[in-house]
Amino acid sequence: MKVDRRKKTTGKIKGMFHTSGTKHGSYSVGLTVLVIAIVIVFNLVIGQIPEAYRNLDMSSTKIYEISDTTKDLLSGLNDKVDMKVLAVKKDTDDRIKTFISKYAALSDKINVEWIDPVLHPSALTEYNASENTIVVSCEATGKTTTISFDKILVMDMSSYYYSGNASYSEFDGDGQLTSAVNYVTSDVQKTIYKVSGHGEAELSSTVTDLMSKNNYTLTELNLLMADSIPDDCDLLLMNAPTNDLSENEVTLLTNYLAAGGKVMCLLGDTSLTDFPNLASVLKVYGIEGVDGYIADPTRCYQNQPYYIFPQLNVSGDLANGISSQMVLLTNAHGMTLTDPTRDTITTSAFMETSENGYAVTESEQKQGTYELGVVATETISSGDDSSSDSSDAEATDTTTDDSESTEDSEESSTTEARLTVISAGSLIDQNITDAFSQLENTQIFMNAVSANFDGVQNLSIEAKSLGTEYNTIQHAGLFSLLVIFGIPAVILIAGFSVWFRRRKA
Repeated sequence: MKVDRRKKTTGKIKGMFHTSGTKHGSYSVGLTVLVIAIVIVFNLVIGQIPEAYRNLDMSSTKIYEISDTTKDLLSGLNDKVDMKVLAVKKDTDDRIKTFISKYAALSDKINVEWIDPVLHPSALTEYNASENTIVVSCEATGKTTTISFDKILVMDMSSYYYSGNASYSEFDGDGQLTSAVNYVTSDVQKTIYKVSGHGEAELSSTVTDLMSKNNYTLTELNLLMADSIPDDCDLLLMNAPTNDLSENEVTLLTNYLAAGGKVMCLLGDTSLTDFPNLASVLKVYGIEGVDGYIADPTRCYQNQPYYIFPQLNVSGDLANGISSQMVLLTNAHGMTLTDPTRDTITTSAFMETSENGYAVTESEQKQGTYELGVVATETISSGDDSSSDSSDAEATDTTTDDSESTEDSEESSTTEARLTVISAGSLIDQNITDAFSQLENTQIFMNAVSANFDGVQNLSIEAKSLGTEYNTIQHAGLFSLLVIFGIPAVILIAGFSVWFRRRKA
């Protein structure tokens, strides 16, 4: 009997595992185990992929996106660049770690090494740097520079002062690293003298930061206190003067350009016609001012005709990085092109209004196409001083070969004088450049600066905002009515009809 009972119990247990429910349950368990195994294997495989490739940029401002400017620079590197990151890697912000890995992956010339200053405190002394710093160096050039994490991940100080909470406003990994790599691998140094003494506007921190990234040295120069323009001046910059030049300054400027100098002038709220001395210099190069402010109802911001989006006619160095063609100018004065006083001068416009532009004064409005940005160039040939010496020697020494004296007299060097005039200082007004991040105002300005230097490309890259972006409709109209009332009404009507049909059924 006991045997029979055991057989019956065993049979019941076996029967429990042969039911349809048990079969489905076993299938579910097996499938779950298989899925878990696949997930584990998938994660193990993904974990073996380098960090630079497995981190996807899902941010709205694409902070990990590396610019074409950087890619071009890194692809052309000939020398090894070492980056020593003096920081505890596990404690470093993920955004910095991810960007460094993505940056280094673009070139086999870049070597990144993380050094823990807690485990190796002597490294701070060895590299003369503080913690949370990147030391960028190039053995071939012997140059070294440092980048603090604070310059890459910029803290919003105003928020910190008011709320006491640390938050970040900008991410500048691309700009800071590219500037450092360019500095340590290049031997090009350019000095820009900013003219003072005429009520010129100060350059914004945005512009000075971009110049610093391009390794330009910015120095102030008062022309009234100088008897000549310094020999190391690579570009003379006038930013929105409110007073005219003196006659002596006109002579300095004229002689500087005649010797192959580079001058860049941004006009302020005062029209060029109110600056007769400065206007006389520009007239030599075929540039004349127009009375009044310029309006362009065809190309303006939100029906405000004095907020102009000029047409860009850029090529070569001026076109680098220009993609949207969106540049905003306010309080602009117009210019027209005339015949230069010398045939060797070539003048062309790179910013202008549409044909529906207007020069507006208190008494009249003149329609036409007005220039807002102009470049004038002239090739200057200077004879070698040795040619005159050889002529004198030939007069006293009859044995001198005539062919040699001819070759000496023909020896000469050439240089290019360049005059750039932009009719609105608002091009680099921080209220505009910081409020509209999609504009290319600073890009066209820095391109115009860099175009003065042979073999120098604009490598200044703006920081990317970490602020919250909102999708807003600027103009209320039919579209806004459709979104606010039309779509909800359609959904409600459709839902009511479905409910009504089901209720009747």
